[in-house]
Amino acid sequence: MDVTLLTGFGGEKTFIQALLNAYQSRIPDAAAFALENRVLLLKSSGGIALDIALASLPFEEEAVSRATRFEFLPGLSLLTCSAEDLLIMKAFANRPRDWADIKSVIDRRASDLDKPYILARLAPLAEIKSAPEIIVTLKALF
Repeated sequence: MDVTLLTGFGGEKTFIQALLNAYQSRIPDAAAFALENRVLLLKSSGGIALDIALASLPFEEEAVSRATRFEFLPGLSLLTCSAEDLLIMKAFANRPRDWADIKSVIDRRASDLDKPYILARLAPLAEIKSAPEIIVTLKALF
């Protein structure tokens, strides 16, 4: 399960410690990894992998503000990001499994996606990461 937690810059340690008190880490020295990589790798008591992204970038704040509730089951709804924001986050992560997820979303929602929105927000993130291939790969999937 992927979760985004708006922590800002500088206050992450408080959130990390509270989460480590409630959940088991999936890796040794999860706190140091989270501070360096901005993702805390945990697992639930039922063994479900939890990736907690420590959000602070303006794009991440915007994605959270655009999130809407989705009812998964009667009485069970969660705040979820838009398909566009999901694609941006997964493309920025730039991992093979994320590209498979991106392809799946594009296959299902291609005509509904706001591609200019995606590219406009992803381009500066790819530049920060010095990874222009992210944009090239995404455009090829479009």
